[in-house]
Amino acid sequence: MHLRETILCAATATAGPGAITIHDLQTGSTLASFKQTNAPPHGTAVVQSQDGQGGVLLATQQDKSILNVYNFQKDQVSLKIVLPEKLSCITVDHSGEFCAGGTSQGRIYLWEVASGILFNSWDAHYRQVTVLKFTHDGAALLSGSEDSGVSVWSVSRLLDEDMHSDLPLPYCALSDHTLPVTDIVCGIGPFPNCRVLSSGLDHSVKLWDLSSQTLLTTFQFPQPISCLAWDLTERMFFAASKDGSIHQMNLFRQREDKSGGHIMEAIGGAGVTDIIRVGDEDQTKAQKRRLISVSEPIVSITISLTSTLLLAGTSTGIIHIYDIPSHQLLRSVSTHKGFSITHLATMLKPPDLIGHVSLSIHAGHSSIADTIPVKHVAPFQRMRDAKSREAHDITMILPVQDNVYEDEGSIYTTEALLRDHDFFVQPATSAGQDAVSLQSKVNELETEVARLREQLGKAKGLNDVMWETVVQKVVGKEKEGEKSADGTEDERRRKRGRTGG
Repeated sequence: MHLRETILCAATATAGPGAITIHDLQTGSTLASFKQTNAPPHGTAVVQSQDGQGGVLLATQQDKSILNVYNFQKDQVSLKIVLPEKLSCITVDHSGEFCAGGTSQGRIYLWEVASGILFNSWDAHYRQVTVLKFTHDGAALLSGSEDSGVSVWSVSRLLDEDMHSDLPLPYCALSDHTLPVTDIVCGIGPFPNCRVLSSGLDHSVKLWDLSSQTLLTTFQFPQPISCLAWDLTERMFFAASKDGSIHQMNLFRQREDKSGGHIMEAIGGAGVTDIIRVGDEDQTKAQKRRLISVSEPIVSITISLTSTLLLAGTSTGIIHIYDIPSHQLLRSVSTHKGFSITHLATMLKPPDLIGHVSLSIHAGHSSIADTIPVKHVAPFQRMRDAKSREAHDITMILPVQDNVYEDEGSIYTTEALLRDHDFFVQPATSAGQDAVSLQSKVNELETEVARLREQLGKAKGLNDVMWETVVQKVVGKEKEGEKSADGTEDERRRKRGRTGG
């Protein structure tokens, strides 16, 4: 199957049910549609098909406490989960292990998808939780609320059995917004070595560093920001507002150095006092070129996998596709006209997508479900149960491994075969010859060591002889000097005696 990039969008109607639809990115044609859903903004989550398992879609309903579960192999709801209360937003980590949901009262629930166990539920904010996001490694959960706060929660602490009786404390609280938080985007990198973007109705987008728990830069815009999209390389981000304007903000700029050359440098990073204002009256032409104007209010935006296309979903149900370098409108998808695009994302076309499956059916398999099993989703618990956490029963599907018993000729090269053949069929005489040559080398080394020891003994003997000779000469000279001095004194005494006589 050829790799094709698709658009996943959730369309919501003010009256009546909406749908989750998958479109082809290049043509805009509809590949699949999942009915009977009416998810609010940040109320749709997807687990892509991976490791030999089919993916699932989760959609909370904005008018009732129900969570709809879909899989790519059916266009109908595969499971309806009754929730403890109506959720305002949900999110699933990238591996599809945990699902988190926020409520209008500021409460957050954390479930395990495979078992449905409610591991934790706590009052995280004072007002409605507007957005939830997992970091890319799933080690932390970020929550934004109408109380203008952004909290970072360590997932390992939320799962700790010893801390279930205590109120969870956040890893850090990012509290520099002054109005409700509208969107959060996590950068690439393991927690806490990653950066985070948050937007709010206070006309600002803030860049945070989780490792130091500090605010790096504040970007001030002329309108309230409703949604964000961040390039995977973190070179730039897009901030959209309800008035139809999309601002491109580059996080690197080119400047001229002293030698006349051009170098790239990062902008911002000075902390709380570092405020970059966008859209002032004296803005430059470059800033005007970074503005995309859409005639309808924008609800959701995203960037394609190749980081070359920007997709914007409007409140009128139109999906506009722009070329990022030129900001040119390439095409528009108007299939959902009259609806509101509450969720927008891009992904590779799932291999188990309904009606568009191109798979090699193995012998003995007669259906798509037998070829690619669907990831298991258990009904979520409405209350915490210690017995279920202790039992912790999980339904798992081992990844499919094709061609387990491969032909040896396909994995064993000719060179390796000849080399091993020569080693095993070599005659015994050659091995005996090798042993004889090794023994002769050992004998030579032992003879050399004995000769060196003999030379060392001779050198030590010569050194001792030289030392004794030098010492004897010095001592002999000293004795002769003493004797000569005594004889001279005696001769002087004799001469004095003669003179006196």
